[in-house]
Amino acid sequence: MEVSIYRVRHRDLLTVCVLALLCLGAVMVQSASTTLSGEVKWGWSQRGTRHLTYALAAFVTFLSVGHLDYASLARRTAALWRSPVLWIMLAAVGACLAVLVPGIGKDVNGARRWILLGPIQVQPSEIAKWSMVVYLAWWLARPPVNLNKFFRGFVPTLVPVGLVCLLVVIEDFGTAALIGLCAVTMLVAGRAKLWHLALVIPPALGAAYWFVRHEPYRWTRMTAFLDPWANPQGEGYHMVQSLLSFSTGGVLGRGLGNGVQKLGYLPEDTTDFIFAVICEELGVFGAMLTIALYLGILYVAWQAIRRKRDDFGRLLAFGTGSMLGLQAAINMAVATVSVPTKGMSLPLVSAGGSGLVITCAALGLLYSVMRFEHDGNERETDEEVTEHDTETVGEPRAVPA
Repeated sequence: MEVSIYRVRHRDLLTVCVLALLCLGAVMVQSASTTLSGEVKWGWSQRGTRHLTYALAAFVTFLSVGHLDYASLARRTAALWRSPVLWIMLAAVGACLAVLVPGIGKDVNGARRWILLGPIQVQPSEIAKWSMVVYLAWWLARPPVNLNKFFRGFVPTLVPVGLVCLLVVIEDFGTAALIGLCAVTMLVAGRAKLWHLALVIPPALGAAYWFVRHEPYRWTRMTAFLDPWANPQGEGYHMVQSLLSFSTGGVLGRGLGNGVQKLGYLPEDTTDFIFAVICEELGVFGAMLTIALYLGILYVAWQAIRRKRDDFGRLLAFGTGSMLGLQAAINMAVATVSVPTKGMSLPLVSAGGSGLVITCAALGLLYSVMRFEHDGNERETDEEVTEHDTETVGEPRAVPA
């Protein structure tokens, strides 16, 4: 009697988690964009249709990038300027500069965070944050780089990080803080000396305080966080309505499509506060499901770190997992009023366009890390959970002589 044991490969688990989050996002964006009307019929809203289109494009991008060899990004070239990673980084810096140019950058809700490429809006901060992950993974894996030397190794590594953060923080403080935080985690993973980090973190925190203090709306968010109920119709409105979503959802939720807060009460219900809509309609079950899917992606990233032999692959997996995990954690913390309000989306779930595609492209690199060995040979099996075992039960096995 033969018993076949099928085990899911890590890259297949990653695909399932990404697809599940995209599907969850498509359903919840459609639900959150529902408005009151006299008609009792269901149909895709314009916002839901647009998001579904981008979600399909994002998943295709994930699969396409996943079938490319990630090591091609880090192959040594005769001249440094020929490296594709360097050009990706320069493109990110150029996009961050272009958004500040009138006529190219688009102003939405008082913030200039998008550039127009024909009918498509691109958010340069999304390009910048994932470019930074690829750049740091490539730079820290290069043999000449020695982080033990402060001025010859550590400082040159921080220059591009600081430049990108300065360009992004002008219009998007939350993403700039996310980039800086992820960069610190990657530097720690790259074995930077802690006393080097201790020298640069205090000035970075001082600069962050200055940027918050000199923008009235940012400082108002900080002060409102201390007591949202002090002005529930003003600065604390977002936080109060988000908390009401959690309290009315309970364990099982109101039911898909039956949420009340999305009907004009909860601002940014399809983007920054989509997690609150999930908790109101799907309850604790929906929240745990969402968190479990993110943990599945982080688990795959951790397995890649454990089993890859090349430094670039390990650092790329670590950076991708860190960026995704930190952004998801911050978004959920904002929705639960655990941290001050920031304009940060829930990865793969919040309504988006170019950012959704770029995030899936980055996760495609994680898929590629799990698929290819460091020498470029495709992995047919993942040793940890990918083999297909066929075991014979009830029959003696042949013993080698």
